[in-house]
Amino acid sequence: MTSFHPETVPGEAPPADSVHPRDSRTDTPTSVSRLNDTIRGFIERWGSVWVEGEITSFNRRGGNVFGRLKDLNTESTVAFRIWSSTLARLPKDFQVGDHVVACVKADYFPRTGDFSFAISAMRHVGLGEQLERLERLRVQLRSEGLFDPVRKKKLPFLPHCIGLITGENSDAEKDVHRNAELRWPRVNFRTKYAAVQGDRCVPETLAALKALDADPEVDVIIIARGGGDPQTLLGFSDERLLRAVAAASTPVVSAIGHENDRPLLDEVADLRASTPTDAAKRVVPDVAEQRALVAQLRARLTGRLTQRVLHDIAQLEQIRSRPSLRTPHAMLTSRAQELWMLSNRGRDIVDRRLESEQRRTRELSASLRALSPLATLARGYAIAQVEGGAIVRDASQAPAGTALTVTVARGSLTARSEGEIDETPVAPLDGEASGDGVSVGPA
Repeated sequence: MTSFHPETVPGEAPPADSVHPRDSRTDTPTSVSRLNDTIRGFIERWGSVWVEGEITSFNRRGGNVFGRLKDLNTESTVAFRIWSSTLARLPKDFQVGDHVVACVKADYFPRTGDFSFAISAMRHVGLGEQLERLERLRVQLRSEGLFDPVRKKKLPFLPHCIGLITGENSDAEKDVHRNAELRWPRVNFRTKYAAVQGDRCVPETLAALKALDADPEVDVIIIARGGGDPQTLLGFSDERLLRAVAAASTPVVSAIGHENDRPLLDEVADLRASTPTDAAKRVVPDVAEQRALVAQLRARLTGRLTQRVLHDIAQLEQIRSRPSLRTPHAMLTSRAQELWMLSNRGRDIVDRRLESEQRRTRELSASLRALSPLATLARGYAIAQVEGGAIVRDASQAPAGTALTVTVARGSLTARSEGEIDETPVAPLDGEASGDGVSVGPA
């Protein structure tokens, strides 16, 4: 509710030096200065008034505050100023969106012709309707996880094509293009123009976002605007736009460019840039910085490789300085004498063993020959066998007419028995054992 407490009643007679339309003619016009002084004199007689509204902007400059107050039911706004002397007496927690009641007095600056209201007192009534609605939406989207950093997509290191949604011929577009091309001259843009405030803001931005998100060549999308008061930024807190940005497959950067009043798009976007210029710097790498980084990495790599090679060379020299590698033939020479001695020793052992075995072989051969029947036959004896191979040991085994096979030292022959001649057994020769067969004298 608004109440008025005028200090003076409007409609009083103006001062004698005031300007009246009937007092001025085309040939004798009044000056701008006199006109402004007259307006100021008239306004200064207005009293203070308590007014209720919503703060739509609240900026501090030089210790003073400059802002705007909006009507709760219509789009009407007024500018206000809070001087530093008054600001010190007010609470410190005033911000955009607050529902307040303020004591204002009209103030007119004749030098510039600016009209505003000076606030001498102000108190909270509550959050404005718009702020309450945005806060409810903020709580809902946060509970759904749309603000969660985990779901936000990572921007590509060097995008081949950047999608830009902004106002046509806007400063935001120029700032993004200029700063991006300064950082990476060959950067490519695909720009979609949309209204950045008003009723057309949300549908046109949604259409541009859909088109760029469907373009396979676009690697990242920037939504840019050059700031503004909260009223003009309401489109970037619209639930339809926020959910479309969250559902986009392409990373989205919010570059609305307003630090004091951040729209909800800043919370939902994959990256929030403070200004369009900041968006260009954060999306596009600086070619000079990258060249410097490559040079630095190359220098580090060269240093590490050089250090490694020098270290390996030092280790190789250390290994080569060892006696076994410095004079390898010395080790071979010392081992050669030992090998020659072992070889001779082995040869002597083998020769002695062969000689011993040969001697034993000869002895065994001699013993074998001495015991062999062939040796007996060689001395002129023979072995007689009847048919069937039986050896004749007794003369009675071969009666007269018996066919015999006589084996001698070299071969055998056939014979026929003529009967017994003498039954006196033949004595064996000296040193010979009697055999099982019949021995006959020299054939």
